[in-house]
Amino acid sequence: MPERMDPENRAGSRGNRTEDQMTKFSIALHGGAGTIRKASLTEDAAAGYHAALRDALEAGAAVLRADGTALDAVTAAVMALEDAPLFNAGRGAVFNSDGVQEMDAAIMDGRDRRAGAVAGIFGPRNPILAARAVMERSAHVMMIGEGALKLAREAGLTFADPDHFFTEARWKALQDTLRMRATGAEDDDPARRHGTVGAVARDRAGNLAAATSTGGMTAKTPGRVGDTPIIGSGTFADNATCAVSGTGHGEVFIRFAAAHEIAARIRHAGQSLADAADWVVMQDLAKNDGSGGLVAVDAQGRVALPFNCEGMYRAAIEHEGPAMTRIHDA
Repeated sequence: MPERMDPENRAGSRGNRTEDQMTKFSIALHGGAGTIRKASLTEDAAAGYHAALRDALEAGAAVLRADGTALDAVTAAVMALEDAPLFNAGRGAVFNSDGVQEMDAAIMDGRDRRAGAVAGIFGPRNPILAARAVMERSAHVMMIGEGALKLAREAGLTFADPDHFFTEARWKALQDTLRMRATGAEDDDPARRHGTVGAVARDRAGNLAAATSTGGMTAKTPGRVGDTPIIGSGTFADNATCAVSGTGHGEVFIRFAAAHEIAARIRHAGQSLADAADWVVMQDLAKNDGSGGLVAVDAQGRVALPFNCEGMYRAAIEHEGPAMTRIHDA
């Protein structure tokens, strides 16, 4: 379901944007796509999700209002989502088939395409900070396992006990999935293969950034890594084009280099952010079993939030306008 906050101006250039709009910040975030069917979401549960989305949006927006960087804003927003047990990242991460939580995260700075990513880690309270440590404290882009954890400790990051990351809902989801597998009756509920959090932002200086964090797929094979930490697949940022954070069937996002494809369409085909994002989500991904969605912001601060499944937890502020949070259809 294509969604953008600004449908009247889809030009690839500044179009009729005023200079005032060009110097205002924008931020968008997601808490996963297709993870809860509308029919099963109670009013109380929906209220909890909206509150968590608003809190994360405000965490990022507060940085931008104070003339902070897009990089710091997406970090703050994703940390808030990681700390909320409702979402599949950090505290609410799902379990793999061995009953272990393996977390992935990535961050990218659109100013110079610096990036950092971690995969298959457990321990840091906020995996996005471990990804940022890779970017800022190493010569690498991606680190995994013990090496990533060692760097996180050297960076002074907070580590949490296993109880912090355990949620009864995620444990039950694992047991339900394993029971279905044992009987050969596992269905195609996207909730088992979806679940990610992420944020994108444009600051008042015109810089872009993206950050994404996930626990992966419920009952995934130990060692599986999805699109989240793969730069250009689930996470991408470049000041010249856009910043993107994806959520969905990670293997398909990787195969189609989803995040970078949006930037390439803007750069090489002159498409608007809305058109490029819609094409990737509704064509490249949807037609190849790639259910999911993404949030994106372009160099002019325009926001796009398309998804091709039943819903996507999402929130945004465009050009310092009103805050929006949504779960299912607009």
